[in-house]
Amino acid sequence: MTDVKKSVRLPQTPFGMKARLAETEPQTLQWWQKNAVYQKLQDKNAGNQPFILHDGPPYANGHLHMGHALNKILKDIFLKYKAMQGFKTPLTPGWDCHGLPIEWKVEEEYKKKGQDKEAVDAASFRKACRDFADKWVGVQSSEFQRLGVFADWQQPYLTMTPANEALITEKLFQFLMNGDLYKSVKPVYWSVVEQTALAEAEVEYKDKQSPSIHVAFKITHSPKPSLVGAEALIWTTTPWTLPANRAIAYHPEVDYVLVEGSVNGCGRKLVIAEALTGQVEKVLGYDLAVVERFSGADLKDTLAQHPWHATGYDFSVPLLPGEHVTTDQGTGLVHTAPGHGVEDFLLGKQFDLEVAQPVGDDGVYYDHVPMWAGQHVYKVNEAIIQALDQVGALVARADITHSYPHSWRSKAPLIYRTTPQWFISMEVNNLREKALTAIEGVTWIPSQGRNRIEAMISGRPDWCVSRQRLWGIPIPLFVHKQSQEILKDAELNQRIVAKIAAEGTDFWFDSNAVRALLAPTYQLDDYIKIDDILDVWFESGCSYQFIQKNPDVSLPVDLYLEGSDQHRGWFQSSLLVGLATDGKAPFKSVLTHGFIVDEHGYKLSKSKGNAVNLADVVQKDGVDIIRLWVAGSDYQNDMRLGQQVIKIQQENYRKIRNVLRFMLGNMPAERVEVAYADLPVLEKYALAHLHAVLTACEKHLEKVNIHGIYRELFQFCVDLSSFYFDIRKDALYCEGDQSAPYRGCVGVLAQTFQAVCQWLAPILSFTAEEAWQIYKPGESIFLQDLTKPVDDWQNESLLNKMTVLRGIRDQVNWALEQARAEKKIRSSLEAEISVFVPESLDRLSRQEILETFTPDEWCDFFIVSGVTFVDEKPTGSVQQDGQEIAVRVDQHAGEKCQRCWKYGTGYKEVGPENVPVCQRCYDVLVH
Repeated sequence: MTDVKKSVRLPQTPFGMKARLAETEPQTLQWWQKNAVYQKLQDKNAGNQPFILHDGPPYANGHLHMGHALNKILKDIFLKYKAMQGFKTPLTPGWDCHGLPIEWKVEEEYKKKGQDKEAVDAASFRKACRDFADKWVGVQSSEFQRLGVFADWQQPYLTMTPANEALITEKLFQFLMNGDLYKSVKPVYWSVVEQTALAEAEVEYKDKQSPSIHVAFKITHSPKPSLVGAEALIWTTTPWTLPANRAIAYHPEVDYVLVEGSVNGCGRKLVIAEALTGQVEKVLGYDLAVVERFSGADLKDTLAQHPWHATGYDFSVPLLPGEHVTTDQGTGLVHTAPGHGVEDFLLGKQFDLEVAQPVGDDGVYYDHVPMWAGQHVYKVNEAIIQALDQVGALVARADITHSYPHSWRSKAPLIYRTTPQWFISMEVNNLREKALTAIEGVTWIPSQGRNRIEAMISGRPDWCVSRQRLWGIPIPLFVHKQSQEILKDAELNQRIVAKIAAEGTDFWFDSNAVRALLAPTYQLDDYIKIDDILDVWFESGCSYQFIQKNPDVSLPVDLYLEGSDQHRGWFQSSLLVGLATDGKAPFKSVLTHGFIVDEHGYKLSKSKGNAVNLADVVQKDGVDIIRLWVAGSDYQNDMRLGQQVIKIQQENYRKIRNVLRFMLGNMPAERVEVAYADLPVLEKYALAHLHAVLTACEKHLEKVNIHGIYRELFQFCVDLSSFYFDIRKDALYCEGDQSAPYRGCVGVLAQTFQAVCQWLAPILSFTAEEAWQIYKPGESIFLQDLTKPVDDWQNESLLNKMTVLRGIRDQVNWALEQARAEKKIRSSLEAEISVFVPESLDRLSRQEILETFTPDEWCDFFIVSGVTFVDEKPTGSVQQDGQEIAVRVDQHAGEKCQRCWKYGTGYKEVGPENVPVCQRCYDVLVH
């Protein structure tokens, strides 16, 4: 005779309730590395169809942050799913290694040592930059691996290796020889902090407070005599550009007015656009009387004088027609400084204006600039406003907050500055048109990404690819000193590329090496050697070439996956390089995700105190909590993150882990196989539900909807715990090991565990591997094929029927809660219930409902000790508002089985202490 208490089959598993992820994850990572799981996964799928995701290169500068984790984990989740579907998924990680942020860090190190960067030769400085980048590549590689990301970490691509520098240079030469690359003086975004030009992709817009001033230019000559002596009123938010003013623009088809008003007793005649009279009145604070109306065309040949004409600006300021002038805001007359604006420059070029360039690389006015020499453009606005006021030219002044371009690296506001730069034309070989056509053939996820990049390509200027810095790939070109023609020699280009491939680009800063490269065909003394370096976006735009040495990779690759800001960055540069040099887009699909914000929707910022440190979360909570957050967030929108969000993920993780633990703890060592036809109804329902979940997950995976997969799996786990496991605990703990409920349940647990664990693995990689090694030690879960929905499991009618039955169960549970509250019962097993079900319920007849289970199965279903279905609502029954089910709860009159705790009659006593047990438990104990 078995001891009653010890005979209960309680769950046993080493898979702990407490995860201790921060301790166990590094052990799992070490096991993956020791067992070469990534390589085995590629070998397993060798010969299968490849699925290639090209990894966009992060910048090799500092520790990883949450943005890095979000992006890399999303990629990793998706690729693991594809690999477990049988695709070959090689991933070559990469790094962007050149550029200004590294220069800054190296300069800081020099300053700490008391060294001046300018005193360091180019080779030494570039070596220091290379060493810095190399160090952080190693650090970030380790940190990415700690996140559970599978990739070929031993062979990453770096933009600074000689082989890749050569590939990039070769691409640049293709632009040169095709006629796309040219040099020109144009207004470009200029960072006075970084002292270099920036491309559109390096610009971000943030709110900035600026002075808003209205300035009067006295008219000295006009074909309309009535305008002489009046003043042309302009509006600007960049007072610092007024020293560069050389014209005022008007629209020839806009109606203008000469208005008169007075302030402080002083009369003033102003020329403005008629449509803006009301706005100007509000700004000035007084009424304006219209003296005369005329067309913009009548302003032709009108001249004004600069406000500081008496102090060094003694030149005429012509009023010129410009199609860019609007009446949306301002005065309808546009201050024009050809050296500091695109439209201004084009207008100046059209009318042969002087392109005044008063500002140096560092944002300081040159020494020859009257009144403002030596002053910085960031600091001079107030002084300029005062100087305008002193000469009576300041008509109004206010401060406004507006969207303004900033450097996305230094975060400093930018200026437009006209400088000689190298550009890639969007028009010479129809690159813009080709790009717009190619965009139509790419799948954009989400679909609005297509509209975004189309708008950017449609409106973008020619691509400025030159930078005035030192750490990067040189633009290895020569310009003839006399003819100013660019040297185009295919054989020389090949020699340059070969030399770069052999030794890198440092030789470009050694005149002797360059001289030897040109000889004997050319003499260096006859040429200007270009010392600008290449835009890092051009470098990363060429990166699809770096991975093509892998025989599984061919163009276009299947997927680019990055943040939505890359529509203006990497997606665009890759698209343009691919089309111009390979004749096609380098990608078939592009998926973008949103950005991380705090729990209130605000941008994360250390200064605001709402930033979440990646290393802290990894060390405290473990990587799988982060991976769960990534999968659980809707990546198409901005994703919220904070301590409360992390707590929610911890709770969700606990629920999932407990489901895995329950299954591991209740599955016997030897797997039990039961034919589907022999399964109890509840097990058939569990498999039908699993079939529906797996089918939905496969559909979500086709759409790269990781969030949808997570939602299906999480809700399924919650449902398993609250419904199926809850009902089947009695069978698992107390039934004999040959009983139909027990055998059916443990068989379903094995099938469910395999499916759930495998589908969770790409998301909860560490936890799934930990669980799998208990289930099947030795072979990684990632070497398994994803469980597919089995056709035999599909049973829509049973799913629909069980929806109705679960509705009845909900009403019974509500009634049991009422009985507990009234102290009728303490636990549901003390209850005996009478249930009224109408003749028809949700298109199921009463008979169809009742015949679903046997009497004992109904007791298990409701977790009570007695069930009677009645034809009429029983006296004393309870019923929720709007519900048709009525339930009466009574305390069972029988005694309690000391083994399974069910109540009944005719119990037998067992053991030396004569413990009463039910017939089922008696049979288990005896037999």
